[in-house]
Amino acid sequence: MLLEAAGIRKVFGKLTALDGAALSVGENEFHGLIGPNGSGKSTLMKCIAGAEVPTTGKVSFVNTDITAFTPTERARAGMSLKFQITSVLPSLTLYDNILLALQAQSSLVDLVFSRTRGLLHDQVMTMLTQFRLADRAFEAAAALSHGQQQWLEIAMALAGKPKLLLLDEPTGGMSLEERRVTGELLQPIKQHCSLVIVEHDLDFIRDICDRLTVLDQGRVLASGTVAEIQANKAVQEIYLRRA
Repeated sequence: MLLEAAGIRKVFGKLTALDGAALSVGENEFHGLIGPNGSGKSTLMKCIAGAEVPTTGKVSFVNTDITAFTPTERARAGMSLKFQITSVLPSLTLYDNILLALQAQSSLVDLVFSRTRGLLHDQVMTMLTQFRLADRAFEAAAALSHGQQQWLEIAMALAGKPKLLLLDEPTGGMSLEERRVTGELLQPIKQHCSLVIVEHDLDFIRDICDRLTVLDQGRVLASGTVAEIQANKAVQEIYLRRA
C-alpha cells in the first residue's frame, strides 16, 4: 500500500473527532472519503497530511512511519495537500503562481544562482495547458472564476510531482459544468499519482473514484469499491438519516 493510516484517534479537549479511523490507499488509486458533516473527514485528512497530530494511531507512507513527520517532511516524501479554501496569490498571474510552486521545489542556492524562470517556462506552460488555463497565463489569478482558481491550485499542488495528492472538497462552490470538467482534469494524473478526496458531491465521487471509505462519528462505517458502498445498507441508512 502507498498509504496506510491505522487506529487514528484525535481528541480536541472533550471532543473526540476521530475514534480509531483507518484508511488504506494503493498506488495509482483514486480513493474517496465520504460521510455526513462532522464525521471526521477533514480531520483525518489533516492527520494524514501532518496539519494535525493524531492523539494515537499510526500513519505510514511508502512503507515509512511518518506519524511524527512535519507537513514539510511529508511533502518531501511525496505528499501534497490542497485545503478547502483557495490559497492562490490573486495579484500574481497564473504563470507566476505556477512558477512559484515549481521554484519551491528548488534549493535556495539554485534560486539565487540560476535563471529558474527561463528553465521552468516549458513546465509552467505544460501545467497550465493540462488544466485548460494556458490562454490566460498572463492574467491575474483574481480574474478567474472560483472553479478556475481551484484548478490553478490543484496544478500548483502537483508542481512537486507528488506520489499522493490530498484534496479537501475541491468542487465546493463550483457550477455543474466546472464539476464535470474538474473530473476530466483529474483523470490524467492517475498515471503517476494517487488521490484521496473528501467530497460531498456523491455523483462526482462515484464517477472518478476506485474505492470509497465512509466515516460516521469519527469511525469507519464501511470501505470498499463504489458498487460495494452503494449497496451497503448501513451507508444508505446514514445518508437517509442525514436527509
